[in-house]
Amino acid sequence: MTLSEHRYALTVQWTGNLGGGTSSYRGYSRDHDVLIPGLPALKGSADPTFHGDRERYNPEQLLLAALAQCHMLSFLHVAVKHGVVVTDYRDEATGLMKLNRDGSGQFERVTLRPQVTVTDGRHLELAGQLHHEANQLCFIARSVNFPVEHAPVTVAGQR
Repeated sequence: MTLSEHRYALTVQWTGNLGGGTSSYRGYSRDHDVLIPGLPALKGSADPTFHGDRERYNPEQLLLAALAQCHMLSFLHVAVKHGVVVTDYRDEATGLMKLNRDGSGQFERVTLRPQVTVTDGRHLELAGQLHHEANQLCFIARSVNFPVEHAPVTVAGQR
């Protein structure tokens, strides 16, 4: 493996066999664990619409979270590079997924709404522009086939 290659591995273990396996559509649970050595198990399921457990994370939420996390980390990186001091970052991200008649579906778009606090009011405009650069660097955004839109709000102050 070279410095330009990064490999990731995890285990997804289905825990939803209620005794009859997949003998019927409603006869099994969608519960599963995402296992990564050294980390707590991530309890997953399907979206409740698809007979999942609403108290567990679903893949659609995790895709949205991955996009929001990746953008935040990329943004913080470019902020440092441009001398913009960020003291707070919060994102109220949303995603739109559409289902097709054949039972398939796909995300149509994701909108990230970062609320960023910077220390210097002179950097408000620059900080707003850095979201484009961050999007160009974000590994996850570069890997999806739907638009990742941004509606940032930047304020000056301490947090």
